[in-house]
Amino acid sequence: MAIQLSIDRFEGEQSNIAVLLSDAGQQIDFPRDLLPADAQPGDVLSVTIERDLAATEALREETKTLQDDLSQRDPGGDLEL
Repeated sequence: MAIQLSIDRFEGEQSNIAVLLSDAGQQIDFPRDLLPADAQPGDVLSVTIERDLAATEALREETKTLQDDLSQRDPGGDLEL
């Protein structure tokens, strides 16, 4: 899915937040350092968003492995402080 966003302005103490606007007028705060170095207010950005199924599955497996490891080390019961 590709969308277009325009750079409205830069904000923050070091102008490190880009305020992007959708065609519907929704504002999105976005880290400026993730934009092209020469991006300026008024520029239109084309953004593509897609799911990465392989990365999702890898994260799911990593999380399951970590949860299984933690549950094997958990003695159960209440914590004593």
